[in-house]
Amino acid sequence: MYSLSATNDNGAADHVRVVDFRSDTISVPTPSMRQAMFTAVVGDDVYGEDPTVRELEERSATMFGKEAALFVPSGTMANLLAMMVHCSRRGTEAIVGDMAHGFLYEQGGAAQIAGVLLNTIKNNPDGTFCLNELVRKFRGFDVHEPNTVLVMVENTHNMCGGKVIPLDWLEKLATICCEKGVKVHMDGARVFNAAAYLDLPVSRVVRDVDSVCFCLSKGLACPVGSILLGTQEFIKEAHRLRKALGGGMRQVGFLAAAGLCALNEIVPKLKDDHIRTRRIAEAIDQHASPIFKVDLANLHSNILMVQINSKQIHSSDLAHRLTTVTPGEIKAGVVDAEGKGIAVKVSARDWTFARIVIYTNITDEEVELAIKKIRYVIAEYEKDL
Repeated sequence: MYSLSATNDNGAADHVRVVDFRSDTISVPTPSMRQAMFTAVVGDDVYGEDPTVRELEERSATMFGKEAALFVPSGTMANLLAMMVHCSRRGTEAIVGDMAHGFLYEQGGAAQIAGVLLNTIKNNPDGTFCLNELVRKFRGFDVHEPNTVLVMVENTHNMCGGKVIPLDWLEKLATICCEKGVKVHMDGARVFNAAAYLDLPVSRVVRDVDSVCFCLSKGLACPVGSILLGTQEFIKEAHRLRKALGGGMRQVGFLAAAGLCALNEIVPKLKDDHIRTRRIAEAIDQHASPIFKVDLANLHSNILMVQINSKQIHSSDLAHRLTTVTPGEIKAGVVDAEGKGIAVKVSARDWTFARIVIYTNITDEEVELAIKKIRYVIAEYEKDL
Protein backbone atom coordinates (compact mmCIF):
# COMPACT_ATOMS: atom_id res chain seq x y z
CA MET A 1 0.00 0.00 0.00
CA TYR A 2 1.39 3.40 -0.99
CA SER A 3 0.36 6.76 0.37
CA LEU A 4 1.48 10.30 -0.24
CA SER A 5 3.21 10.39 3.14
CA ALA A 6 6.33 9.08 1.39
CA THR A 7 7.01 11.66 -1.32
CA ASN A 8 9.78 12.92 -3.53
CA ASP A 9 10.86 16.55 -4.00
CA ASN A 10 7.81 17.22 -6.16
CA GLY A 11 5.46 16.21 -3.34
CA ALA A 12 4.45 12.88 -4.87
CA ALA A 13 5.82 9.37 -4.67
CA ASP A 14 7.67 8.29 -7.85
CA HIS A 15 5.17 5.52 -8.44
CA VAL A 16 2.07 7.71 -8.00
CA ARG A 17 0.29 10.05 -10.42
CA VAL A 18 -1.31 12.85 -8.40
CA VAL A 19 -4.43 14.70 -9.50
CA ASP A 20 -5.02 17.66 -7.17
CA PHE A 21 -8.64 18.78 -6.82
CA ARG A 22 -8.32 20.48 -3.40
CA SER A 23 -8.87 24.00 -4.69
CA ASP A 24 -8.41 26.25 -7.71
CA THR A 25 -5.83 28.06 -5.57
CA ILE A 26 -3.58 25.17 -6.62
CA SER A 27 -3.58 26.55 -10.16
CA VAL A 28 -0.25 27.76 -11.54
CA PRO A 29 0.58 30.44 -14.14
CA THR A 30 0.49 29.42 -17.78
CA PRO A 31 3.60 29.77 -19.98
CA SER A 32 2.22 32.96 -21.53
CA MET A 33 1.63 34.41 -18.06
CA ARG A 34 5.20 33.65 -17.07
CA GLN A 35 6.46 35.38 -20.22
CA ALA A 36 4.22 38.39 -19.56
CA MET A 37 5.56 38.63 -16.01
CA PHE A 38 9.15 38.41 -17.27
CA THR A 39 8.72 41.25 -19.74
CA ALA A 40 6.37 43.50 -17.71
CA VAL A 41 7.02 47.24 -17.57
CA VAL A 42 6.92 48.24 -13.91
CA GLY A 43 7.08 51.21 -11.58
CA ASP A 44 6.34 52.08 -7.96
CA ASP A 45 2.65 51.32 -7.44
CA VAL A 46 2.48 53.08 -4.05
CA TYR A 47 3.28 56.25 -6.00
CA GLY A 48 0.75 55.20 -8.62
CA GLU A 49 3.55 54.84 -11.17
CA ASP A 50 3.28 51.20 -12.23
CA PRO A 51 1.82 51.27 -15.76
CA THR A 52 0.96 47.56 -15.80
CA VAL A 53 -1.00 47.81 -12.55
CA ARG A 54 -2.84 50.84 -13.89
CA GLU A 55 -3.69 48.97 -17.06
CA LEU A 56 -5.04 45.99 -15.09
CA GLU A 57 -7.14 48.25 -12.84
CA GLU A 58 -8.53 50.24 -15.77
CA ARG A 59 -9.27 47.10 -17.77
CA SER A 60 -11.03 45.52 -14.78
CA ALA A 61 -13.13 48.62 -14.10
CA THR A 62 -14.27 48.68 -17.73
CA MET A 63 -15.16 44.98 -17.73
CA PHE A 64 -17.15 45.30 -14.49
CA GLY A 65 -18.86 48.57 -15.35
CA LYS A 66 -17.49 50.22 -12.22
CA GLU A 67 -15.78 53.59 -11.89
CA ALA A 68 -12.46 52.40 -10.48
CA ALA A 69 -10.46 49.38 -9.33
CA LEU A 70 -7.62 48.58 -6.94
CA PHE A 71 -5.07 45.75 -7.08
CA VAL A 72 -4.63 44.10 -3.65
CA PRO A 73 -2.65 41.05 -2.49
CA SER A 74 -5.62 38.82 -1.60
CA GLY A 75 -9.37 38.38 -1.60
CA THR A 76 -9.37 38.45 2.19
CA MET A 77 -7.82 41.91 2.10
CA ALA A 78 -10.28 43.02 -0.57
CA ASN A 79 -13.26 41.98 1.55
CA LEU A 80 -11.75 43.58 4.64
CA LEU A 81 -11.12 46.84 2.80
CA ALA A 82 -14.70 46.86 1.55
CA MET A 83 -15.96 46.51 5.12
CA MET A 84 -13.58 49.19 6.39
CA VAL A 85 -14.74 51.67 3.75
CA HIS A 86 -18.47 50.96 3.88
CA CYS A 87 -18.50 50.56 7.68
CA SER A 88 -16.27 53.55 8.36
CA ARG A 89 -17.56 54.07 11.90
CA ARG A 90 -16.41 51.37 14.32
CA GLY A 91 -19.21 49.38 15.90
CA THR A 92 -21.42 49.35 12.83
CA GLU A 93 -22.86 46.12 11.50
CA ALA A 94 -22.64 44.07 8.31
CA ILE A 95 -25.07 41.23 7.53
CA VAL A 96 -23.56 38.15 5.89
CA GLY A 97 -24.66 34.60 5.11
CA ASP A 98 -23.74 32.00 7.71
CA MET A 99 -21.94 29.93 5.04
CA ALA A 100 -20.04 32.86 3.57
CA HIS A 101 -16.26 32.74 3.20
CA GLY A 102 -16.03 36.17 4.85
CA PHE A 103 -17.67 34.78 7.98
CA LEU A 104 -16.14 31.30 8.10
CA TYR A 105 -12.62 31.61 6.75
CA GLU A 106 -11.26 35.12 7.13
CA GLN A 107 -10.28 34.88 10.81
CA GLY A 108 -12.84 37.37 12.05
CA GLY A 109 -10.96 40.25 10.46
CA ALA A 110 -14.15 42.31 10.50
CA ALA A 111 -14.04 42.43 14.31
CA GLN A 112 -10.31 41.91 14.80
CA ILE A 113 -9.20 44.76 12.55
CA ALA A 114 -12.16 46.75 11.23
CA GLY A 115 -14.28 46.96 14.39
CA VAL A 116 -17.31 45.71 12.46
CA LEU A 117 -19.94 43.38 13.89
CA LEU A 118 -20.97 40.56 11.56
CA ASN A 119 -24.60 39.52 11.93
CA THR A 120 -25.31 36.25 10.14
CA ILE A 121 -28.35 35.15 8.20
CA LYS A 122 -28.94 31.55 7.20
CA ASN A 123 -27.89 30.74 3.66
CA ASN A 124 -30.25 28.76 1.48
CA PRO A 125 -28.73 25.83 -0.47
CA ASP A 126 -28.49 28.05 -3.56
CA GLY A 127 -26.38 30.66 -1.76
CA THR A 128 -29.20 33.17 -1.29
CA PHE A 129 -31.00 34.01 1.95
CA CYS A 130 -34.52 35.05 2.89
CA LEU A 131 -35.06 38.72 2.02
CA ASN A 132 -37.94 39.07 4.47
CA GLU A 133 -35.64 37.88 7.23
CA LEU A 134 -33.00 40.31 6.01
CA VAL A 135 -35.37 43.24 6.43
CA ARG A 136 -36.14 42.10 9.99
CA LYS A 137 -32.42 41.98 10.74
CA PHE A 138 -31.72 45.62 9.88
CA ARG A 139 -30.87 47.47 13.09
CA GLY A 140 -30.07 50.95 14.34
CA PHE A 141 -33.56 52.15 15.19
CA ASP A 142 -32.77 52.92 18.81
CA VAL A 143 -29.71 53.62 20.95
CA HIS A 144 -29.33 50.01 22.08
CA GLU A 145 -28.51 48.67 18.62
CA PRO A 146 -25.61 48.90 16.19
CA ASN A 147 -26.36 50.51 12.85
CA THR A 148 -26.64 48.08 9.94
CA VAL A 149 -24.76 49.70 7.05
CA LEU A 150 -23.68 46.80 4.82
CA VAL A 151 -24.93 43.51 3.37
CA MET A 152 -22.42 41.08 1.84
CA VAL A 153 -23.15 38.36 -0.71
CA GLU A 154 -20.93 35.72 -2.31
CA ASN A 155 -21.02 34.77 -6.00
CA THR A 156 -20.30 32.02 -6.89
CA HIS A 157 -20.99 30.66 -3.43
CA ASN A 158 -18.15 28.39 -2.37
CA MET A 159 -19.61 26.41 0.53
CA CYS A 160 -22.97 26.09 -1.19
CA GLY A 161 -21.23 24.15 -3.94
CA GLY A 162 -20.20 26.87 -6.38
CA LYS A 163 -23.76 28.09 -6.83
CA VAL A 164 -24.47 31.10 -9.03
CA ILE A 165 -26.70 33.66 -7.32
CA PRO A 166 -29.90 34.41 -9.31
CA LEU A 167 -29.85 37.87 -10.83
CA ASP A 168 -33.48 38.61 -9.95
CA TRP A 169 -32.71 37.89 -6.29
CA LEU A 170 -29.71 40.23 -6.41
CA GLU A 171 -31.87 42.95 -7.92
CA LYS A 172 -34.49 42.59 -5.18
CA LEU A 173 -31.76 42.61 -2.52
CA ALA A 174 -30.22 45.77 -3.95
CA THR A 175 -33.60 47.51 -4.07
CA ILE A 176 -34.27 46.72 -0.40
CA CYS A 177 -30.80 47.87 0.66
CA CYS A 178 -31.05 51.08 -1.36
CA GLU A 179 -34.37 51.91 0.34
CA LYS A 180 -32.74 51.33 3.72
CA GLY A 181 -29.58 53.27 2.91
CA VAL A 182 -27.47 50.09 3.20
CA LYS A 183 -24.59 49.26 0.85
CA VAL A 184 -24.06 45.88 -0.86
CA HIS A 185 -20.66 44.27 -1.34
CA MET A 186 -20.13 41.12 -3.40
CA ASP A 187 -17.36 38.68 -2.59
CA GLY A 188 -16.91 37.70 -6.21
CA ALA A 189 -13.78 35.60 -5.82
CA ARG A 190 -15.15 33.38 -8.63
CA VAL A 191 -17.59 35.84 -10.20
CA PHE A 192 -16.21 35.14 -13.68
CA ASN A 193 -17.45 31.57 -13.20
CA ALA A 194 -20.90 33.02 -12.51
CA ALA A 195 -20.72 35.07 -15.70
CA ALA A 196 -19.64 31.99 -17.66
CA TYR A 197 -22.52 29.93 -16.27
CA LEU A 198 -25.07 32.66 -17.05
CA ASP A 199 -23.42 33.41 -20.41
CA LEU A 200 -23.54 37.10 -19.59
CA PRO A 201 -20.94 39.88 -19.30
CA VAL A 202 -19.56 40.12 -15.78
CA SER A 203 -20.75 43.75 -15.70
CA ARG A 204 -24.33 42.47 -15.73
CA VAL A 205 -23.67 40.04 -12.89
CA VAL A 206 -22.34 42.82 -10.63
CA ARG A 207 -24.63 45.60 -11.85
CA ASP A 208 -26.65 45.90 -8.66
CA VAL A 209 -23.86 45.91 -6.06
CA ASP A 210 -21.95 48.91 -4.72
CA SER A 211 -18.61 47.13 -4.58
CA VAL A 212 -17.18 43.79 -5.68
CA CYS A 213 -13.90 41.94 -5.64
CA PHE A 214 -12.60 39.07 -7.74
CA CYS A 215 -9.65 36.75 -7.23
CA LEU A 216 -6.85 36.38 -9.76
CA SER A 217 -5.09 33.53 -7.96
CA LYS A 218 -7.92 30.98 -7.94
CA GLY A 219 -9.46 29.84 -11.20
CA LEU A 220 -7.61 32.54 -13.16
CA ALA A 221 -4.25 30.86 -12.38
CA CYS A 222 -2.28 33.94 -11.33
CA PRO A 223 0.29 33.61 -8.54
CA VAL A 224 -1.01 36.49 -6.40
CA GLY A 225 -3.71 39.09 -6.26
CA SER A 226 -7.31 40.24 -6.23
CA ILE A 227 -9.10 43.28 -7.63
CA LEU A 228 -11.51 45.46 -5.63
CA LEU A 229 -13.96 47.63 -7.57
CA GLY A 230 -16.43 50.40 -6.81
CA THR A 231 -16.89 54.14 -7.17
CA GLN A 232 -13.96 56.53 -7.48
CA GLU A 233 -14.52 57.73 -3.92
CA PHE A 234 -14.77 54.16 -2.58
CA ILE A 235 -11.52 53.11 -4.28
CA LYS A 236 -9.75 56.29 -3.15
CA GLU A 237 -10.48 55.41 0.49
CA ALA A 238 -9.68 51.72 -0.07
CA HIS A 239 -6.31 52.73 -1.56
CA ARG A 240 -5.54 54.74 1.57
CA LEU A 241 -6.54 51.91 3.90
CA ARG A 242 -4.63 49.33 1.84
CA LYS A 243 -1.43 51.06 2.93
CA ALA A 244 -2.40 50.73 6.60
CA LEU A 245 -2.96 46.98 6.15
CA GLY A 246 0.48 46.53 4.62
CA GLY A 247 -0.90 46.06 1.13
CA GLY A 248 1.02 48.87 -0.53
CA MET A 249 3.36 47.05 -2.91
CA ARG A 250 6.02 48.53 -5.15
CA GLN A 251 6.96 47.04 -8.57
CA VAL A 252 3.86 44.86 -8.50
CA GLY A 253 3.38 45.12 -12.25
CA PHE A 254 5.17 41.78 -12.51
CA LEU A 255 2.07 40.29 -10.87
CA ALA A 256 -0.43 42.54 -12.62
CA ALA A 257 0.94 41.33 -15.97
CA ALA A 258 -0.26 37.83 -15.09
CA GLY A 259 -3.67 39.30 -14.29
CA LEU A 260 -3.96 40.96 -17.70
CA CYS A 261 -3.01 37.69 -19.33
CA ALA A 262 -5.65 35.86 -17.27
CA LEU A 263 -8.41 38.23 -18.42
CA ASN A 264 -7.45 37.53 -22.03
CA GLU A 265 -6.54 33.85 -21.83
CA ILE A 266 -8.26 32.15 -18.88
CA VAL A 267 -11.62 33.91 -18.52
CA PRO A 268 -12.84 32.80 -21.99
CA LYS A 269 -12.03 29.17 -21.09
CA LEU A 270 -13.80 28.92 -17.71
CA LYS A 271 -16.68 26.98 -19.25
CA ASP A 272 -14.19 24.16 -19.93
CA ASP A 273 -13.64 23.87 -16.16
CA HIS A 274 -17.40 23.61 -15.70
CA ILE A 275 -17.62 20.87 -18.33
CA ARG A 276 -14.85 18.85 -16.69
CA THR A 277 -16.51 19.24 -13.30
CA ARG A 278 -19.77 17.95 -14.72
CA ARG A 279 -18.03 14.90 -16.20
CA ILE A 280 -16.84 13.91 -12.74
CA ALA A 281 -20.27 14.59 -11.25
CA GLU A 282 -21.98 12.50 -13.92
CA ALA A 283 -19.59 9.61 -13.32
CA ILE A 284 -20.42 9.62 -9.60
CA ASP A 285 -24.13 10.03 -10.28
CA GLN A 286 -24.17 7.14 -12.77
CA HIS A 287 -22.64 4.89 -10.13
CA ALA A 288 -25.93 5.29 -8.20
CA SER A 289 -24.22 4.83 -4.87
CA PRO A 290 -26.44 4.97 -1.77
CA ILE A 291 -23.48 6.45 0.14
CA PHE A 292 -21.89 9.01 -2.18
CA LYS A 293 -24.25 11.50 -3.84
CA VAL A 294 -23.95 14.59 -6.01
CA ASP A 295 -26.60 17.19 -6.86
CA LEU A 296 -26.17 16.99 -10.61
CA ALA A 297 -29.26 19.07 -11.37
CA ASN A 298 -27.88 22.03 -9.40
CA LEU A 299 -24.23 21.86 -10.43
CA HIS A 300 -23.36 25.33 -11.71
CA SER A 301 -19.63 25.82 -11.95
CA ASN A 302 -16.22 24.36 -11.09
CA ILE A 303 -17.02 23.28 -7.50
CA LEU A 304 -18.50 19.86 -6.80
CA MET A 305 -19.66 18.70 -3.37
CA VAL A 306 -19.73 14.91 -2.92
CA GLN A 307 -22.18 14.22 -0.11
CA ILE A 308 -21.37 11.29 2.20
CA ASN A 309 -24.52 9.58 3.49
CA SER A 310 -22.91 7.43 6.14
CA LYS A 311 -22.02 8.11 9.77
CA GLN A 312 -19.24 5.55 9.45
CA ILE A 313 -17.35 7.52 6.80
CA HIS A 314 -15.91 10.96 7.45
CA SER A 315 -14.77 13.26 4.65
CA SER A 316 -11.21 13.03 5.95
CA ASP A 317 -11.41 9.23 5.65
CA LEU A 318 -12.48 9.51 2.04
CA ALA A 319 -9.76 12.07 1.31
CA HIS A 320 -7.09 9.80 2.80
CA ARG A 321 -8.32 6.78 0.88
CA LEU A 322 -8.31 8.67 -2.41
CA THR A 323 -4.64 9.56 -1.92
CA THR A 324 -3.69 5.98 -1.03
CA VAL A 325 -2.63 3.50 -3.71
CA THR A 326 -3.19 -0.19 -2.88
CA PRO A 327 -1.89 -3.33 -4.59
CA GLY A 328 -5.50 -4.30 -5.30
CA GLU A 329 -6.24 -1.24 -7.37
CA ILE A 330 -2.95 -1.58 -9.26
CA LYS A 331 -3.93 -5.15 -10.11
CA ALA A 332 -7.39 -3.93 -11.14
CA GLY A 333 -5.82 -1.51 -13.62
CA VAL A 334 -6.48 1.73 -11.73
CA VAL A 335 -3.30 3.24 -13.15
CA ASP A 336 -2.21 5.84 -15.68
CA ALA A 337 -0.66 5.15 -19.07
CA GLU A 338 2.75 4.53 -17.46
CA GLY A 339 1.37 2.09 -14.93
CA LYS A 340 1.55 4.53 -12.01
CA GLY A 341 -1.08 4.39 -9.30
CA ILE A 342 -3.53 7.29 -9.08
CA ALA A 343 -3.87 9.57 -6.07
CA VAL A 344 -6.70 12.11 -6.03
CA LYS A 345 -6.54 15.01 -3.59
CA VAL A 346 -9.85 16.53 -2.45
CA SER A 347 -10.81 19.02 0.25
CA ALA A 348 -12.06 17.52 3.50
CA ARG A 349 -12.60 18.90 6.99
CA ASP A 350 -15.25 18.15 9.59
CA TRP A 351 -17.78 18.06 6.76
CA THR A 352 -20.43 15.60 5.60
CA PHE A 353 -19.05 16.05 2.09
CA ALA A 354 -15.80 16.22 0.18
CA ARG A 355 -15.12 19.12 -2.17
CA ILE A 356 -13.69 18.86 -5.68
CA VAL A 357 -12.57 22.01 -7.52
CA ILE A 358 -11.48 22.07 -11.16
CA TYR A 359 -9.18 24.72 -12.66
CA THR A 360 -7.44 25.53 -15.92
CA ASN A 361 -4.36 23.32 -15.36
CA ILE A 362 -6.48 20.18 -15.01
CA THR A 363 -6.48 18.17 -18.25
CA ASP A 364 -9.06 15.82 -19.76
CA GLU A 365 -6.67 12.94 -19.10
CA GLU A 366 -6.47 13.81 -15.40
CA VAL A 367 -10.25 13.98 -15.19
CA GLU A 368 -10.53 10.47 -16.62
CA LEU A 369 -7.85 9.14 -14.27
CA ALA A 370 -9.64 10.72 -11.30
CA ILE A 371 -12.96 9.22 -12.37
CA LYS A 372 -11.31 5.80 -12.55
CA LYS A 373 -9.92 6.14 -9.02
CA ILE A 374 -13.10 7.63 -7.52
CA ARG A 375 -15.28 4.87 -8.98
CA TYR A 376 -12.95 2.21 -7.59
CA VAL A 377 -12.96 3.75 -4.11
CA ILE A 378 -16.76 4.15 -4.10
CA ALA A 379 -17.21 0.49 -5.02
CA GLU A 380 -14.72 -0.51 -2.32
CA TYR A 381 -16.62 1.40 0.36
CA GLU A 382 -19.93 -0.09 -0.74
CA LYS A 383 -18.47 -3.59 -0.52
CA ASP A 384 -17.10 -3.03 2.97
CA LEU A 385 -20.20 -1.40 4.50
